[in-house]
Amino acid sequence: MEVLILLAVLFAALVIVVPLLERSKMRISNDDAAKWAKWIWPLMGLLLVAQLIRLAFS
Repeated sequence: MEVLILLAVLFAALVIVVPLLERSKMRISNDDAAKWAKWIWPLMGLLLVAQLIRLAFS
């Protein structure tokens, strides 16, 4: 039952947030997106290492 409630809340949030983002005037240029994208994989690797260390010591 809790899973259904969680899914309903997530779906409702999606229905509310997506139209708001589509109407938003904020746009990201391709250059800015490329600057952010180059940080994604190193940060994901760092997060993975941190989670492995946390798992090993808990």
